[in-house]
Amino acid sequence: MNKVILILSVALSLFACKSGKNNYDASGTFEAVETMVSAEATGTIKAFKVEEGQTLKENEQVGYIDSLQLFLKRKQLQAQIKALLSKKPDIAVQIAATQEQIKQAEHEQKRIAGLLKADAASQKQMDDITSQLAILKKQLEAQESSLGISSGSLNEETTPISIQIEQLNDQLQKCRIINPIKGTILTKYAEVNEMAVAGKPLYKLADLSTIILRAYVTGDQFSQLKLNQNVNVLVDDSKGNYREYAGVLEWISDKAEFTPKTIQTKDERANLVYATKIKVINDGLLKIGMYGEVKF
Repeated sequence: MNKVILILSVALSLFACKSGKNNYDASGTFEAVETMVSAEATGTIKAFKVEEGQTLKENEQVGYIDSLQLFLKRKQLQAQIKALLSKKPDIAVQIAATQEQIKQAEHEQKRIAGLLKADAASQKQMDDITSQLAILKKQLEAQESSLGISSGSLNEETTPISIQIEQLNDQLQKCRIINPIKGTILTKYAEVNEMAVAGKPLYKLADLSTIILRAYVTGDQFSQLKLNQNVNVLVDDSKGNYREYAGVLEWISDKAEFTPKTIQTKDERANLVYATKIKVINDGLLKIGMYGEVKF
């Protein structure tokens, strides 16, 4: 009697497992948001530390492109600016003599004013020193204006060169190969000592910490779905059972399309289906291209 009960229990378990295989509402394949990283400069790749399957951090430098000519060009422009600025007049030195004359004239004016009060100097002496002081001040203003214009002109001549240096700095920065996002290298397209061209792909990567299941649902199922809905994602394991993951429905297409040949839906008679994207936290076992089922 116990033997019969055991056989029946095993049979029921096998039947349940078999039935569970079709206990899903939609199926599809896993994909990820892939980013193509391209060269931003043209030149020989001098270093490139990237391998397929490698995980990179955001803003991590993985190599650089030859930048010697850009570096030398920048040095040349910096030397031009230095040469131009060496021609700038030293305003303080060049007006020092006039300032000293004004200082002496002001001192003399005060001395004559004191003598004039004591009737020891004439009004003409006072008028002469006042006139001389006014002339010296005019000369100082003229000198400062002329020297200022000359200095400003030289500064303006350096402005276009400074802009060229900024452009070179930007080009030099782009010679560094910087990884833009955290992710895993999917494909590598270049090697060290190869010629890189601006816009040419160097490698492709994707953040696999979360992965997307693109599944297709029928029109009857469409009305049951809503954005941010929690769903169960089922993936076959090596023992013929399912691994279950929590998923979030993050996108539903508003346009119907014909059922892809590789996709089966619950209602196989439906000709038109709607694509959905379900975000799943990846435990490292989910790979791009794997099949998965969804239970809503």
